[in-house]
Amino acid sequence: MSTPRLASPRKARLALAGGLVAVLGLGAALYGLGDRGNGGACPLGAATAARVAPLARGEVAALQVASNPRPAPAIAFTGPDGQQRTLADLKGRTLLLNLWATWCAPCKAEMPALDRLQGELGAQDFEVVALNLDTRNPDRPPRWMQENGISRLAYYSDPAGRALPALQQGGAVVGLPTTFLIDPSGCEIGVMKGPAEWASEDALKLVRAALGRG
Repeated sequence: MSTPRLASPRKARLALAGGLVAVLGLGAALYGLGDRGNGGACPLGAATAARVAPLARGEVAALQVASNPRPAPAIAFTGPDGQQRTLADLKGRTLLLNLWATWCAPCKAEMPALDRLQGELGAQDFEVVALNLDTRNPDRPPRWMQENGISRLAYYSDPAGRALPALQQGGAVVGLPTTFLIDPSGCEIGVMKGPAEWASEDALKLVRAALGRG
């Protein structure tokens, strides 16, 4: 019986390093680390972020503009027609995705401004998507909107309560309200953690910049 030859220490180190690279590469493929690091999935997002960043001031100074835009969180919810939707279904227009609930006082306080923003800039290329996160008394949120004159915003909801835990797990949301600025390709341009005066001139200028309207 022949005795197997042992690999040299140098060859063993190279083999180990190659295996480690392969494992890391597989991890990046599984978890999307490559896209998060180099923005490969959002080639146009950087230009939008560059237009928006100088205008994150005044009433919208707290907007955290992404230095390296990446795909927005994948969440599902119920659309105005009662059908299941995802953010991917809304691609093709710039979105201001606002997370709110009737048990959140700051959320309700900023809803009139979001409604006015939709009335001012809402069009084929832009929509304020106010996603309600109430999981009890499903009739209460739309009734509250009607009673408070919120008439321009379509009613999006998540009665199953799946969106918020998913966003919290990914670290995108720590409290309400939280608002995401998302470009037409579904990439996250910025996030506002907390309320803002979305009908202010500062906000209008910022959204117009995101739309490329000048």
